[in-house]
Amino acid sequence: MILAKVLGNVVATQKNHRYDNARVMLCESISPEGEATGYTVLALDAVDAGVGDTVLIVQEGWSASTTATGKAGAAIDSAIIGVVDRIDLLEDE
Repeated sequence: MILAKVLGNVVATQKNHRYDNARVMLCESISPEGEATGYTVLALDAVDAGVGDTVLIVQEGWSASTTATGKAGAAIDSAIIGVVDRIDLLEDE
């Protein structure tokens, strides 16, 4: 799984019919401390995330496909499966 920040929406004039009701979001991976890593990924939004939200992304075909579209077998690599409210880290000892 990837912790990421949503940067924006991706608009496609044509896409596979399995993705008709899905939004494609551009996300940037972040560290647990919230620092950007520079790695970006396109992910289908399964939880109504918005720009600026911290999200959890799954990058595994079966899970991403069934979560984002509700049907197995769609060719999806990444899906947003959760909006993160808070990250609690243990203090350094």
